[in-house]
Amino acid sequence: MQARKKYVLLGLCACCWLLLFYWGGGVQVRLLKLLGQQRGDVVRPWPDWTDRVLLPGYAQLEELQTGPGSAESPRQRHQAWTGIYKDSRCRMETCFDFTRCRRRGRDGFRVYVYPSEKGERGSESYRKILTSIGESRYYTTDPREACLFVLGIDTLDRDQLSGQFVPNLDDRIKGYPLWNEGRNHLIFNLYSGTWPNYTEDLGFNIGQAILAKASLNTEHFRPGFDVSIPLFSKDHPQKGGERGWLVRNTVPPRRKYLLMFKGKRYLTGIGSDTRNALHHIHNGKDIVSLTTCRHGKDWEKHKDARCDHDNLEYERFDYQELLHNSTFCLVPRGRRLGSFRFLESLQAACIPVLLSNGWELPFSDVIQWNQAVIEGDERLLLQVPSTVHAVGNERVLALRQRTQMLWDAYFSSVDKIVLTTLEIIKDRVFSHVSRNKYMWNSLPGGLLVLPEYSTHLAHFPFYYLSLGVSPGQEFTAIIHAVSPLVSQSQPIMKLLQVVSKSKYCSQIIILWNSEKPPPHRSKWPPMPVPLTVTDGRRKTSSRFLPNVAIETEAVLSLDEDTVLLTSEVNFAFLVWVSFPERIVGYPPRSHFWDPVKNAWGYTSKWTNEYSIVLTGAAFYHRYYHYLFSHYLPPSLRALVDRTSNCEDILMNFLVSAVTHLPPIKVAQRKQYKELPSPQVRPHPSTVNLTNELPSPQGTKMSAPWANPEHFTQRQECVNSFASWFGYMPLVHSQFRLDPLLFKDQVSVLRKKYKDLERA
Repeated sequence: MQARKKYVLLGLCACCWLLLFYWGGGVQVRLLKLLGQQRGDVVRPWPDWTDRVLLPGYAQLEELQTGPGSAESPRQRHQAWTGIYKDSRCRMETCFDFTRCRRRGRDGFRVYVYPSEKGERGSESYRKILTSIGESRYYTTDPREACLFVLGIDTLDRDQLSGQFVPNLDDRIKGYPLWNEGRNHLIFNLYSGTWPNYTEDLGFNIGQAILAKASLNTEHFRPGFDVSIPLFSKDHPQKGGERGWLVRNTVPPRRKYLLMFKGKRYLTGIGSDTRNALHHIHNGKDIVSLTTCRHGKDWEKHKDARCDHDNLEYERFDYQELLHNSTFCLVPRGRRLGSFRFLESLQAACIPVLLSNGWELPFSDVIQWNQAVIEGDERLLLQVPSTVHAVGNERVLALRQRTQMLWDAYFSSVDKIVLTTLEIIKDRVFSHVSRNKYMWNSLPGGLLVLPEYSTHLAHFPFYYLSLGVSPGQEFTAIIHAVSPLVSQSQPIMKLLQVVSKSKYCSQIIILWNSEKPPPHRSKWPPMPVPLTVTDGRRKTSSRFLPNVAIETEAVLSLDEDTVLLTSEVNFAFLVWVSFPERIVGYPPRSHFWDPVKNAWGYTSKWTNEYSIVLTGAAFYHRYYHYLFSHYLPPSLRALVDRTSNCEDILMNFLVSAVTHLPPIKVAQRKQYKELPSPQVRPHPSTVNLTNELPSPQGTKMSAPWANPEHFTQRQECVNSFASWFGYMPLVHSQFRLDPLLFKDQVSVLRKKYKDLERA
């Protein structure tokens, strides 16, 4: 009986607990809190497995306490956000007027920047953003044409304690007649909120505007509408930017240090919990995790017992040396979710290990970050060393390579950050003509892949290798004609015969760029391939206009006085088939840095190195016609047209910027003798293959390159182009390809390119 009573009593107790669980959960929680308060225990914000009994050496619980103002619940934070941003559910379909963008078809994506008010002082970073928009191909000065509007008022720093804070924004933007509750507006922001909470409150109602913001929280991010951007410093370059460091640290995959961090330690408040615990993974050998309390005006008032030791250890290591020699870099959150360490790690090819729970990563709509970073959990700090130890060498190298691709494509300059933001929005507006994830996440990056040209990967030359496809086996020859046709013995007639005999030639297009009208079709010789004469509209840049008549992937660009053999044409084409993303041709040139003039120089002297192959006799992919006309700014094309010069150099700049590779020089027969020239002394093999050389013997020198100013202009062009790109994209090379069995002791009958041996 005693045992039966005991079982009944236990059963009643169990039923009572079940009733409390289902019906009185709130009572249970309050009861537990009351019991905890009676015992004097601290309510732990972390799970029980962080107890020092289970994990000796872990941070003290008081180290992990959140600071003042950080105890808001997710519901409270969400309510605060929606109270300020009443349109928190905005999507492109509900808060964006597509009709403003589609009035002019694909050319309808135009961006208008409000003029700054008199006396308005903006930050250097915001000035760079507005400059990038103003120099982009989307900028318009007419608000009636605009699809997207950007404020002239600096909205980057919305910390009320900052000297860059602009007050009364609500009243000011409501005075804009085009504001329309923020519809079709884009607002840039780097810093939001202020001490001690550092919330995402911008201090004004953005309404239905798209927010391009750093440190965006996933709770507040409006997918498919907002754009998360990286936090960048005021010193971040406007254009170009430094290349990634992997070119100097290719092997071995792992570096001296496995994991590193060096930065501030916040003693209290938001961001202090993780950084206060970082010292527990520091061993001073393969893991270097350094923090300092020495920041802020009154840091000594708040310093703890560990500060002095941490500060001494902090000074022992150089940050740049750690970046260069670490495989993984910790990127813990600061006061806000983003950190300058993120971009620094990407550039250094130090794989970012993110400890910033809830951070919506930059350009997350299009970038596959799992291929470049490791996302950790702030609550699982002690697991980070074992996690990165377990990453294999192949994976390490793949992650590092992807950091370099992303850095170079989207983050190395303010220009790229701004343009990436605009291109993402444009892809949303014209979703039927947009880039896919592969285009965004593989070389050369989404900014250089124009979906208006095509949305199919197989139509772009830089994807052939990864897709396992080869370009077509025919080419289109485009001959640039500037001289009137007065005789059947002119060089262009001979050139037509030579090119048309090639078994790979599909068609010939003569781009007529002479002041006199083109002759009637009957004046041209009969051709075994179709011959088309088109109007060049007397613009030098028209030779690279996208021409619907070009049906082949390969384009052979020729000057009218080029002298080639059919075998030379065939050989160059077969080389191009193996390198379809590059320029392949005959006349080489080079650039160099002149320390005396502190400028770039341009030379046609023969050396072992070259960085340019002139398009007077060269193959390239037809996509570069489209990129030349739609990616490059009108200012550069206007420079080419104004000087009637440099279009070939500009095309080399463009292709090298896309590929990060040099062009390819193919060997030519050495039949001609070098002719004297006061400024230009090329290698003999390039005579009659460039627009900088004297005309063939017996012809009249009336071409523009006979002008002494021509070479000086080309020097100036090189510097103008480098200035726009923000760096020098041209790459030097000593690589030359000779025809198979060229000048060897083999029977002439067995040689494939025997005509090229004539001396």
